[in-house]
Amino acid sequence: MTKNLTAAPGTPPSTFLEYPLALDLDNLAADIAILGIPFGMPYAPNEMANDQSRAPDAFRLCSPEADLTKNHFDWDLGGPLLDNRPIRVVDCGNVTADMSDHAEHYRRAEVAARKILDSGATLITIGGDHGIPIPVMRALERKEKITLVHVDAHLDWRDDVNGEHEGYSSPIRRASEMDWFGDIIQIGIRGIGSARTGEVEDARAYGANIITAYEMHDIGMQAVLDRIPDGGPYYLTIDADGIDPTIMPAVLAQTPGGLNWIQTHKLIHGLVNKGRVLGMDLVEIAPSYDVGNITMVHAERLICNFIGATVRAGYYD
Repeated sequence: MTKNLTAAPGTPPSTFLEYPLALDLDNLAADIAILGIPFGMPYAPNEMANDQSRAPDAFRLCSPEADLTKNHFDWDLGGPLLDNRPIRVVDCGNVTADMSDHAEHYRRAEVAARKILDSGATLITIGGDHGIPIPVMRALERKEKITLVHVDAHLDWRDDVNGEHEGYSSPIRRASEMDWFGDIIQIGIRGIGSARTGEVEDARAYGANIITAYEMHDIGMQAVLDRIPDGGPYYLTIDADGIDPTIMPAVLAQTPGGLNWIQTHKLIHGLVNKGRVLGMDLVEIAPSYDVGNITMVHAERLICNFIGATVRAGYYD
């Protein structure tokens, strides 16, 4: 997509950083693909469309200075975003919903994610609540074991809530049931969330490596990275409430003590360089709860750091 030369200065981009819009997933030619999955599976009628479902579009609007972000020297990365290489980044838009069948959104999301992953692209998914990684994780099906790295304030091991098994409290339990996931590392767990004692016992029985926020702060992010098996492949799922609310306040469950920016930066770069990260998601942002755009600033920086780190790790050479 070329820049709209008729737009007023400062007009926000219609795609992430004005990268091309790519809706034909059957003929996708990309190294990195952004996909919005706005809608999770609701636990109650008022959750069918909530503030978090606005996040994929709000994220695209968070960096109006696209040329600057793409072309200026980025001190987080040690050079321009794509390191002056011919890396193909595309925005695949949002997965659409069916008002008569809420589960259809997940089915469409899984199909879209499979096509993107089968093309060889690295998938970056923007939610939506934390149920939306479930169809993406299904699309990751393969023979080799994937290590799941999970950043969150909450454990997300509920089997169901109100009879719904694929909502935002269940993605890690659902992953544990998929044969292609092996080690599960959960980082930043703290406060009071959806987990009851039974879910904690189930996670521990599976062998999940639960690193509370307090242990993380005590031992440092490098020690956390050292606990993650080397070599990959990995999938990274980040609930925005796993990040400290001082830098990501736009969440529905603000909990003190999460990852700060330096720790988040170190995790992204450290994991990308340990082995292949097949994809990542960033979920649970509620745009109307933001304060001075600070959540979206950090969300944009997080995604740009992931993109820049994969480029420099030689993923697309």
